[in-house]
Amino acid sequence: MPGKLLLGTLFTVSLLLAARAADADSSLDIIEVDEGREPPYPGSLKGLVTTPAGQPVSGAMVTVFSANRMRKETVYTDAVGKYAIVPSFNGKLTVRARASGFADQAREVTVGQTGRQRLDLQVAPFATDLDRSNALCASAHLTTLPWRDTEERQPFIAQCNYCHQVGNPLTRGKRTAESWKGSIEKMEGYMAIVTDAQVERFSEVLAAGFDGEPVDVVQTYDSSPELARAKVEEWLVGDGMSFIHDADVGEDGKLYGVDEGHDVIWILDRETSAVEKVPLPDSDLPVGGLLSGAAMPIGIFTGKHGPHSLAQAADGRFWFTNALSSLLMSFHPETKAFEVVEIGQGALYPHTIRIDDRGIVWFTIAVSNQLARFDPATKELTVLQLPHNGFLRWATDTFFPMMLKFAARTPRGNKHIELSPHKMMSGIEYEDLFNLPYGIDVNPKDGGVWYAKLWANKIGHVDPETLEITEYDTPLKGPRRPRFDADGILWIPAFDESALLRFDPETGEFKTYLLPTLSPDEYETPYALNVHQETGDVWLTSNMSDRIIRFIPGEERFISYPSPTRVTWLRDLVFTKDGKVCSSSSNLPAYAIEDGVPSFICLDPEGGANDRVKAGR
Repeated sequence: MPGKLLLGTLFTVSLLLAARAADADSSLDIIEVDEGREPPYPGSLKGLVTTPAGQPVSGAMVTVFSANRMRKETVYTDAVGKYAIVPSFNGKLTVRARASGFADQAREVTVGQTGRQRLDLQVAPFATDLDRSNALCASAHLTTLPWRDTEERQPFIAQCNYCHQVGNPLTRGKRTAESWKGSIEKMEGYMAIVTDAQVERFSEVLAAGFDGEPVDVVQTYDSSPELARAKVEEWLVGDGMSFIHDADVGEDGKLYGVDEGHDVIWILDRETSAVEKVPLPDSDLPVGGLLSGAAMPIGIFTGKHGPHSLAQAADGRFWFTNALSSLLMSFHPETKAFEVVEIGQGALYPHTIRIDDRGIVWFTIAVSNQLARFDPATKELTVLQLPHNGFLRWATDTFFPMMLKFAARTPRGNKHIELSPHKMMSGIEYEDLFNLPYGIDVNPKDGGVWYAKLWANKIGHVDPETLEITEYDTPLKGPRRPRFDADGILWIPAFDESALLRFDPETGEFKTYLLPTLSPDEYETPYALNVHQETGDVWLTSNMSDRIIRFIPGEERFISYPSPTRVTWLRDLVFTKDGKVCSSSSNLPAYAIEDGVPSFICLDPEGGANDRVKAGR
């Protein structure tokens, strides 16, 4: 009899637990476990995300916030709406469920160092159409802009989408055309090259499209099996005026980010979440550096150097470009020592940096159309003037540095803009004036150095021995920050045309892959990409729709990973030794990001799967 009673009791308990999982109401269910029967395990949460009708929601994001809200970790629900997460922090935490088309649900829960808890979450319809509209990412709202055609829209993408989103009501609120005109004129100080006619037209389109009415767009998100295996970690860093342009991962596993707005290096220990702030050496230059005559976002920028891009050398030092002071610097993480290298030679806006297998530092110099080579062993610096590609571009390369010196006499006055040919002559646009060498990478097969000219729509090759230069036209506009795979194939994000390009240096052939969008009328702005050298997967930033996109070349298939943070704007992507892809989220301004400050972000493709195992699913 006792045996039958025990079996009956176990059967009843199992039915109750199954009923709770199926019912999936919003109550907090605690699963009690006898700690004496198995070794201690980390504190975890698992459960089901459903609609009010009880339907499971696949691809929903379940985010756990730390008690001080400076950290958050996110997993995605699987095909039947289930999730499991093992936060790396404990205490009184907030748990939020977010799903496309539904309002968030947030709950408070206490998570200890050990113990498993069940927390079912139920998302709900939005209270108003405006709430639903405001939850849509920037790419949805951009569909409302009444462009005559894609040709008219293209300069807007190139000049008005390159550092920020219109990702929330703060940046896309209802305004008059005259008000929008004032904002565009401010952007001109930060190198938005637009004609007077374009300023007028862009202002009209923005005023007409962003009219304050709800946007009626249905976005369809990816809910592939790979999504349910992933986990996203975020660490908030800096303040609302920070501009952490690029991040890199060190040999020590820490993340290093250069803050172009404040002239500091942020160092994140991912194990302890400790953040260190290291100021750059001071400079005699004014705020804004060599571009002090430009309006720029000086209200945000407080720096004189403007650190931009970084890469770590074999000796542990990070080399980084300073866009505003036109200096190359190195920083040693252990000694905190800096080395300063004068570039000179009219160099303006040193940009992306890479280091080859011999330890040679290569970097683009965007505004003056140059590329530099620096040997840390011999201290030899070589600056290469890249092909001008036409008389007007030659004139810009030659005289623009002098114009900036003249403009500096009137701080923040944008005198260089007033004197530019695109303001004084009809029919002259940004593509006619600037080459803008941007991204750069080194071919692992032969050591060749390749760069992308963003506005001239070209890629170029530099022979590392002879320094001979060869350039190629790209089939699409806006080649931005390319990277090589292990086989020597160059992958290029086509920023202006929502695409990924594959280029084979041996054959000179291009292949195009259009990026997936969330609705038919949307477009993407892939700023940067990186290629995992072991898997060959191409990872891209998708900065109009708050996503990271993964492309599997062997299958020619895309996987989309939605960001749990609205207004996510990612820069260079880097890989950690433990298999994560990381970046800095640095919309300009940072206070327009959902959290109000920038962050370091890491996506682990298998982190969610590991949490499901740890949670005892």
